[in-house]
Amino acid sequence: MAKAAKTTNPETPEDQDTSAPKAQRVTKQQIMMDMLSRPEGATIEELAEATGWLSHTCRGAMSGALKKKLGLTITSEKEDQRGRVYRLS
Repeated sequence: MAKAAKTTNPETPEDQDTSAPKAQRVTKQQIMMDMLSRPEGATIEELAEATGWLSHTCRGAMSGALKKKLGLTITSEKEDQRGRVYRLS
């Protein structure tokens, strides 16, 4: 059985530097942290819409990933127009 000839990837020219830095990936956890750190905070509904998660997943991510694993402090207040609003403090 003959060995296949070594081929190069035609989409990657040899003179192109493939170690160039890539754009940072924005995670859903980062989206939640950004929304919660705003002065106006975020409701569960707003977080669910931004991440595409269900409301119980957003609550679980706040409790598990943000509070327990990252050690962030999340406060919640009941507002008349918006309902329960969560903020990073």
